[in-house]
Amino acid sequence: MAFKIYPFVMCGGAGTRLWPMSTKAQPKQFHKIVSDLSMLQETAVRGGMAKGVDIAPPSFVCASAHKDLVVSQCEDIGIKPHMVILEPLAKNTAAVAATIGLAMADADPNALVLLLPADHYIGDVPAFWNYINSGGASAMAGNIVTFGIRPTHPETGYGYIQADKETGDGSRGIVEFVEKPDLETAKDYLANGSYFWNAGIFLFKPDVITSAFADHASDILDDVKLAVSEAKTVDNLIFLDGVSFDKCRSESFDYAIMEKASNISLVGPVDIGWNDIGSWRAVWEHEMNMGGPAVSDGYCAETNTSKVDCSNVLLRSSGPFVATVGVSNLAVVATADSVLVINLDSAQHVKKVVTQLKDAKADKLV
Repeated sequence: MAFKIYPFVMCGGAGTRLWPMSTKAQPKQFHKIVSDLSMLQETAVRGGMAKGVDIAPPSFVCASAHKDLVVSQCEDIGIKPHMVILEPLAKNTAAVAATIGLAMADADPNALVLLLPADHYIGDVPAFWNYINSGGASAMAGNIVTFGIRPTHPETGYGYIQADKETGDGSRGIVEFVEKPDLETAKDYLANGSYFWNAGIFLFKPDVITSAFADHASDILDDVKLAVSEAKTVDNLIFLDGVSFDKCRSESFDYAIMEKASNISLVGPVDIGWNDIGSWRAVWEHEMNMGGPAVSDGYCAETNTSKVDCSNVLLRSSGPFVATVGVSNLAVVATADSVLVINLDSAQHVKKVVTQLKDAKADKLV
């Protein structure tokens, strides 16, 4: 079955667990974390690596304040986006999906939308496109397809999807979506074999997604319709109307649609070397797997750091030179005005620091 895929990259996240590198002015997706390209650029270039799949140039949904970052980072790698949808304020991923559905209903209603985050690492890009292609038939048949990552360890920082039996078109039914578990529950999920990590990647037809919103979150769809109809378009830039968009309820796509709709299918287990790079522990794990600067002692000009007699230590500095001696299981991250020292086992709690700073109105630090 022939179909064309339009990738839409969500790049509005705050990335608070990667503070102090990730800030409101420049969240993690605009930083070079896993390579010489930013996370957004890594995501954008994947389309050019697809084989046997008809892929449009990538589109982006981002905050209006980050328009210049998106445009310039795409220019730096020779990509002109199909469209850039600019949000006047953050309203979570449900509003993003509804906006894209409406925009693509006019642009190419017979195509498939591939909705994916800007800040995930994928090691095996050819395998990634094979899995996306395998979900095409189910999506063209009217399903909202998601992709379940095969878990490699009992992770407590991810949501999970429990898969049902195969349906015959290369996809599977879904029993339930589950929130981030505690460690013992995560161990049970790993042993069970039917639970996969929820990567937040989706494939669907524009009319299918707008129908789902009409059935399960009509208020979001109505508010977004106004924001799109009143939007200003300049070349490939779409400036959503702020007054209408401000009225929209803030909700995740999983909660608004995926946990309620009946036409949901899953491709999985997916093996693509995936990592959401969502915490400093995830960055350390990635470097350990890839043989990066986290692996051994010594001076590293790339990260502006040095380690002596250390184990399991991640060091990053874009400010002063940082050195550690005789410590273990730590991440130390420095910028021009902030320094974070954290036990790797507590990496999920960095956002508590950001919350404290916001409550204290120390805006220049976040």
